Amino acid sequence: MKYTTIIDIARELGISKSTVSRALRNDDRNVNKETKKKILDLAERMGYTRNELAVNLRKQSTRTIGIVVPELLTPFYMNFITYAQQLLNKQGYRVTLAQSHENPDAELSNLQMFEDYRVEGILISVCHARKNIDAYRKLMEKGIPMVFFDRTITELSVPKVKIDDYLRAFFMVEHLIRSGKKKIVHLAGPSYIQNAIERKSGYRDALEKFHISYNLDYVIEAGVDFAGGEKAIEQLLKQGTNFDAVFCFTEMTALGAKSCLQRNHLDIPNQVAISCISGTDLCMLVHPSVTAVEQPVKKMAEEAVRLIVEKLECPEKADETVILDAETCFRESTC
Repeated sequence: MKYTTIIDIARELGISKSTVSRALRNDDRNVNKETKKKILDLAERMGYTRNELAVNLRKQSTRTIGIVVPELLTPFYMNFITYAQQLLNKQGYRVTLAQSHENPDAELSNLQMFEDYRVEGILISVCHARKNIDAYRKLMEKGIPMVFFDRTITELSVPKVKIDDYLRAFFMVEHLIRSGKKKIVHLAGPSYIQNAIERKSGYRDALEKFHISYNLDYVIEAGVDFAGGEKAIEQLLKQGTNFDAVFCFTEMTALGAKSCLQRNHLDIPNQVAISCISGTDLCMLVHPSVTAVEQPVKKMAEEAVRLIVEKLECPEKADETVILDAETCFRESTC
């Protein structure tokens, strides 16, 4: 598709492009009314629209924020994008989106694309806590501030917004134990995700509080998706592992685990209870509904937007880490 440019209008009317430009900027002092009317009428007929990107680049400002998320299967990231975009639009920023598909190489390509497009700042939930650290550093050294949300990293001093993953995991496992469960499986997230490390620590310390041995056979790295949860439970059942509860890194692994348990005719929650962190509405759309820690996604978006705008307006502002409260929703899968 070819867009109409100022040059096209100038060529059609046989006048200079500077005259066309002044007319389109509504400059009455340097363009007479008759010429201005001809220019505006022709621009409308030719479907001319102003190239905001080119205008902003001339001003050394694109007013664009990039958002990178690891996946778009669950409502959490979609809701975050919706809230963040609404807030940024109100403050005069536009948003460009990218998905890493849980792949650090794809994430790196997204970051390069954002740099090429001259975004002014980036909101990112990382898919790997270590692999792209040098790329993050280089972007920030070039004056592109970053705010990390949900999945963060500890190696860099950057603004962050997250929940207390350790504490929420501890309390969830404590709930399972107080409900009478003693053989609790943890479907852990990948060890290269900071949240997964913190949630596993919370699981382990909750067991220790109640003098329950930490059993490596009960800890399976199940990834972040539905298939990973299914596969992990299939493995446990084939091995004949005796367990009475499953605590999952995230919602999708919990739903996969739940599906496998039900296919094998295990009663939830009487035979096996199940719970997770990072729950969304999906946990309420299944039967039995799943007990989950739900992150305050709207508040997370508000804080992330606040932090990126503050960094843009005041680059020397100290990096802030915001720890948000989260709600544990007790449902049928553990009650």
